[in-house]
Amino acid sequence: MEIIYSPKFVREYKKLPIKIKDIAEEQEIIFRKDPFDPKLKTHKLKGKLNGFLSFSIGYKYRIIFEFSKDKNKIYFHAVGDHDIYE
Repeated sequence: MEIIYSPKFVREYKKLPIKIKDIAEEQEIIFRKDPFDPKLKTHKLKGKLNGFLSFSIGYKYRIIFEFSKDKNKIYFHAVGDHDIYE
């Protein structure tokens, strides 16, 4: 599985607190093994983000992503607190 980080994701990730970045890296290891591991709380999004999914980084932060059509690539689009849903 290949993860592609959008430019927006990279910009937002750089702004995260170091502690959250550490948790994000741990969660990404789990994600690479199983994107639907219960520890990630992966769920489908609705509304204007219909078709995208999200998983948790700790209590407050999330990563928004989508699978490519061939399922071999995953695109990370955004990272941040719940404001990223707006």
